[in-house]
Amino acid sequence: MGRFWDGRTSTRHPGRGVAPEGVEALRGALLGLGGPGQVFVVREGAAGERADLVAECRVSEMRLTLKISMRLVPAKHEVRVLEERWEPSLEHSGEQYGRGPGKAVYKQWEVRKDADGRRRKVETFRFETGLVKNPLQNTVLRAGWTWRGVLFRL
Repeated sequence: MGRFWDGRTSTRHPGRGVAPEGVEALRGALLGLGGPGQVFVVREGAAGERADLVAECRVSEMRLTLKISMRLVPAKHEVRVLEERWEPSLEHSGEQYGRGPGKAVYKQWEVRKDADGRRRKVETFRFETGLVKNPLQNTVLRAGWTWRGVLFRL
């Protein structure tokens, strides 16, 4: 599709002079991210997902689920990435589905009284989607591979 769409699909290319690592080294590095103590988990893709690796994040405070499906393409030294999210809908009590790259910050607020007795809005919870995407993307770029965002299929 060309560089015109790179910004719209969140595609990033490695720096000049970075030699691409092998596919198994990249797979190991990506699987090493996340896990206990982290906000997301990276796992092998299931048979029906059509992805090699999947990063998942569930934020129960916001009823938010993020899923980043990754397919490794060794011939082109690129990782094809499909980003999906399920978040609460404002119109009804269900969930809203979104696909494609998107930077979002989710916040929860509470009204509290301060020492003067005035009511103030205080942020009680904050989550940024970059906490999941940035470590994955940086690992791919450091390995000399391209992070190619897609909108429809891996």
